[in-house]
Amino acid sequence: MNQLRMPSRAGKFDPAADVPVLQIPQTERQQRADLAACYRLADRYKMGKIIWNHITARVPNTADELLVFRLGCRYDEVTASNLLKINIAGHALDGRADSVNQAAYVIHGGIYRHRPDVMCVMHSHSRGGQAVSCLKDGLLPLSQEAMMFHEDLAYHDYEGISDDVSESDRLANDLGCKNQMVLRNHGLITVGKTVAEAFWRMFYLEMACSLQMDVLSSGASYCLPSDEMCRKVRDQYLTDFAPGYYEWPALLRELEVEAPDYKD
Repeated sequence: MNQLRMPSRAGKFDPAADVPVLQIPQTERQQRADLAACYRLADRYKMGKIIWNHITARVPNTADELLVFRLGCRYDEVTASNLLKINIAGHALDGRADSVNQAAYVIHGGIYRHRPDVMCVMHSHSRGGQAVSCLKDGLLPLSQEAMMFHEDLAYHDYEGISDDVSESDRLANDLGCKNQMVLRNHGLITVGKTVAEAFWRMFYLEMACSLQMDVLSSGASYCLPSDEMCRKVRDQYLTDFAPGYYEWPALLRELEVEAPDYKD
């Protein structure tokens, strides 16, 4: 992809519309392709919500430019070239302002301001994640997947639908230097230094949450490993397997067969 198609219809998503083009740098083209892939994979692995929720990525070599899908676009329709560019304050830098989902910059903007290391933020309302977000004790270390996030999982109390800009900094403050967060009675957030890392974290966090709900629903007694064991497993994952390093290329191969248009 060496050109960027621009949206032509206010407030509506039309992937077949004829639109103007702009030249964009190679680094941004790659980031767009990775973010589009992330949306497609979120849809395939049931971590999307039709046209709601959002995944964003920082434009490389910028501090305050973000990429996000356009309001009204399904996850399975996202391509590298139909992504919208906004700034951290939520103002559209291309396309139309009415294509921006306000919750996207309320939830994501503060994180990018407070965390210059973050290049991607992923937010989901997945079934397992929402279920765990309703539990007082939150995520329990019941599985290897859950142990990955030991001492690296934050919590943010529910403040209603995310349309209050002042919540943005509170979200970022609650996340702090951690890479995962449970939004109580709401859903999940993961961040990464790459799009691949943010997706890896969300994939396994959702798996951990779903496994926990399966265990709890059985009504059987369960065992919890020690903090020492949880730290050992977490370090094994992060030392032996860089987040997303092996999984991301495999996932892209899947898309190349099933949905190669994601990078158009």
